[in-house]
Order: sequence, then C-alpha cells, then structure tokens
Amino acid sequence: MNRALTLDDLVLAGIALAAGLVLAFMSRTLLRWLAKHAKRTRWSGDDVIVDALRSVVPWAAIAGGAAAATAVLPFTRTIQHHIDQALQVWLIVVVTFSAARVIAGLVRSVTQSRSGVAGSATIFVNITRVLVLAIGFLVVLQTLGISIAPLLTALGVGGLAVALALQDTLANLFAGIHILASKTVQPGDYIRLSSGEEGYVVDINWRQTTVRQLSNNLVVIPNGQLAKANMTNYTRPEQELTVLVQVGVGYESDLEHVERVTAEVVTEVMTDVTGAVPDHEPAIRFHTFGDSRIGFTVILGVGEFSDQYRIKHEFIKRLHRRYREEGIRIPAPTRTVSLQQGSAVIPQQRSGEDVVGGAALSD
Repeated sequence: MNRALTLDDLVLAGIALAAGLVLAFMSRTLLRWLAKHAKRTRWSGDDVIVDALRSVVPWAAIAGGAAAATAVLPFTRTIQHHIDQALQVWLIVVVTFSAARVIAGLVRSVTQSRSGVAGSATIFVNITRVLVLAIGFLVVLQTLGISIAPLLTALGVGGLAVALALQDTLANLFAGIHILASKTVQPGDYIRLSSGEEGYVVDINWRQTTVRQLSNNLVVIPNGQLAKANMTNYTRPEQELTVLVQVGVGYESDLEHVERVTAEVVTEVMTDVTGAVPDHEPAIRFHTFGDSRIGFTVILGVGEFSDQYRIKHEFIKRLHRRYREEGIRIPAPTRTVSLQQGSAVIPQQRSGEDVVGGAALSD
C-alpha cells in the first residue's frame, strides 16, 4: 500500500459498494417493470432486449461500485491494475453472454416470423451465438494483455486440418445455410423427397433437417442429402393447392345433370368443411370412355396439404349420397366371360372380377 489504511477509506469504500448495490437493485426493479410492458407489444424483440439488460445493468452497477471502492483504498499501482483488469474481464464476460442472448433471440424472432408454421431455424441462431462468444473471448484475451495475432494464425493453420477432418459436417452446415438462404425449404413447409420421406419441416440446424410425418414420427435428414435430393414442396410458392378425385358414372347418365349435381356437392364441401377454400370454383372434367363407365376428374381446393384427406373423405361421402338421391348410377367394372364346355359356349357376366384357369375373356 502507498499509505496506511484508515477508517475513512473503509467508510468511503463501503459507501461506494452500497451505492453500486442500490443502483443494481433499482435498475433491476425498473427493468422488471419495463419487461411487463414489453410483453404487451407484438414485437418479441423488445422482450429479448429488456431481458438481456436485466442481466447486464445490475452487474455493471455492482462492478462500478467495486471499482469505485478499490479506487479510494490505498492499494499499490500493481494491485489496483490487477483489480481493474479483473473487473473489466468480469464485465466483458457478462456483456458478451448477454449480447449473445440478445442477438440470438433477435435472429430467432426474425426466422420464426418469416418461416410460417412453427418455424425455428436454429442454424442461424447457433452460428450467431458462437460468433458473438468468440469475439468476446478475443476481447478478454486482449484485455489481459495476451496477443491474439499468433492465436489467429494458429487457428487459420489448424482450421485447414479441421476442415479436412470434418468434411461431411461442414458440407451439411453449408448445405443448411444454402437451403435457408435460397428459401427452397423453410420450417413449416410440407415436403416429399424422391426417396419417399415426407412431412412437415420442424427445424433446420447446423447438421440436419428434422421432418415430422403425419403419423407424428420424426425423420432426421442430413442437410447434404436434402440439398441433393429431388424434392416436392407442397407449401411453396403458395400454401393452397388442388387435389384430384377420380369419379365414374354409367353410360346411360345425363352428363349435364351429373356435372351440375357434382358441382353443387363441391360447392357444399368447399363451404362447410374446415380446411377447404370457400372461393374455389368447381372444376369437373370428363376425360375417358371406360369399359363400363365414363370417367371424369373433380378438382378440389384445399388450404393446406394435410387438409386434403378430410376434404376427400367428406366429398366422397356426400357425392355418393347425392348420386343415390338423384338416381345417378356408379357402375362396377363388368366383363363378359365365355366358358366352353365341349361344343357349347356358355356366356356369363362377371362384375368386378376376372376369371382365371382356362377361361376365355371376350367383350
């Protein structure tokens, strides 16, 4: 010490510490009040910022009080330097972790607002958090007087070896970044791969993409494989889509009547069933003279991929009931079978089946 420690020094140091603690308590109370008001806003970013400030400001007040207390005490210059340095490192660590939480939270809120249904692209969140923590670590080293230039050089040389050892991991990382940047797939989209996997994209992280099937099972797909696969995205360019239902009626049916009745059923389903598109215009297209029926396609509008099963279910039930009420027949496939016994030919008609074992089929 430069001089002897006196009672006045201890009193001033205690006052400085107490002032720091009081300021920390008051700032935390104020920020708690701000957090309640931030929750009432639509933007989630202010919640993240206020939550981070609740961690930084009180600790900064305590660090300021401790610095003021050590300044009034008769420490030597070396001890004072080490104490100030420790307080600086402490404050840098607190600010770094708080900044990482703030920036990661803002990135998460942005990705969720742009991803659609239940989206959370954690790949960007994790990359942002790692970058902020790495910058904070370098600042701490610089504050402690450790030169970071040799460290950066060593990291550059070692990074090449790591990159060669982690080729698959890095390929998945950059494939995930490319997928999100190109917006071909976003969390919330319903996709189907050429290999057969399909479902809703739940998350895209640094290594893999998680897909939730309609059966509520999770399928994990490496990002590199997803980037190379032939894929159908049923959510883009728009979420609404059309589904086709094949129907057939007998040759004796009045096709104008069939078209009118079918259009009425389509309009009813589009209006009543949840997930349908109410403003969808009924589309009915006759296309085939079949063996026992005239085939046509009914085009239905659905709001989202999984809605098609419920809409098809209701449409087929209501169309079948309405056809029975209107007397429109939906014939089963029929074949005329000739069974030859000796010199006699016995024609028989079979419905919905083929005859095997030496039977000859004729029209």
